[in-house]
Amino acid sequence: MQSLPVSILGFACCAALIIYSGSRLSKYGDLIAELTGIGKAWFGLVMMSVVTSLPELFTGVSSIIVVGSPDIAVGDIMGSCAFNLLILAIIDYFVPGKPISALVTTEHIVAGFLGMFLVTLAVITIVFGNMIPTIGWVSVSSVIMILLYFVSVKIMFGNKSSGTQNNQTNTSRENHQLSLVIRKYIFFAVLVIAGALALPYFADSLAEQAGLSKSFVGTLLVAASTSLPELVVSIAAVRMGSMDMAVGNLLGSNVFNMLILSIDDIMYTNGPILSSVNPIHALSGLFTLLMTSVVGIGILQHVPKKRLVLGIDALIIIILYLILIISLFIIDNHQS
Repeated sequence: MQSLPVSILGFACCAALIIYSGSRLSKYGDLIAELTGIGKAWFGLVMMSVVTSLPELFTGVSSIIVVGSPDIAVGDIMGSCAFNLLILAIIDYFVPGKPISALVTTEHIVAGFLGMFLVTLAVITIVFGNMIPTIGWVSVSSVIMILLYFVSVKIMFGNKSSGTQNNQTNTSRENHQLSLVIRKYIFFAVLVIAGALALPYFADSLAEQAGLSKSFVGTLLVAASTSLPELVVSIAAVRMGSMDMAVGNLLGSNVFNMLILSIDDIMYTNGPILSSVNPIHALSGLFTLLMTSVVGIGILQHVPKKRLVLGIDALIIIILYLILIISLFIIDNHQS
């Protein structure tokens, strides 16, 4: 096992690779969407969320198959969901005058509600995992999550796709050849996958060297690292005035994260993964539910202006996230 400085350096290098490649991946994904005529609504809530969630997907696979640590995999997913909502509060700072929740459509409530339902299902499975039936080694909850994800995407966007306009107007971006953009997209996707595959190895070593639990490291450090592409993309979207794309990316990423959790369950062949991990992950899920509720209320209320540099809903989300991290740290110390 490598020393603590080597573990920290390796973790930092993997995180930097994911952050940089993830931002490039999102850029070329956006270009592909424009060159092929994919609608922005679909791109924000589905395509963008899938692209920025690639680190979580391959980090989970590596955590289970290479490192053999389901706690890092589950901690990454549950922590990423909470961190994505923290990102929503952070980007509120970059929106002048009004809270970002007042500038987006109420259509995001659907994605928020779906995310809450899937997270609730995950929390129930973590707490009562032994009582939930399985199909082989896979929990029935995971099967439900997979089916619900694809059915929901079909329902939410089936009708919108027919109204998508294929804009053939020449722009500076359309000067890029589609084949060249796709090659660059694949190149940065490979870099993201490489960083995500190596990240759990250093995270596992870092946890042991620093005396921290794998649950805590997965929920805080790994989740923050794999969620940074969402932060980069969302800030860029806000600066371009695409508030709906930014919010759709974050809420859509949380929905896609639950699909990744189901994939992790399939990859983990020692039984249902949510029955094999530290129950502390349920706490992350509960706080994610609270934070998503705050987002939904903010979108529905449409508060006309900020009283501070942040909207009230963004401030509450930040406070909830800090309470979550402090609680996890205290519980982790008691368990160790």
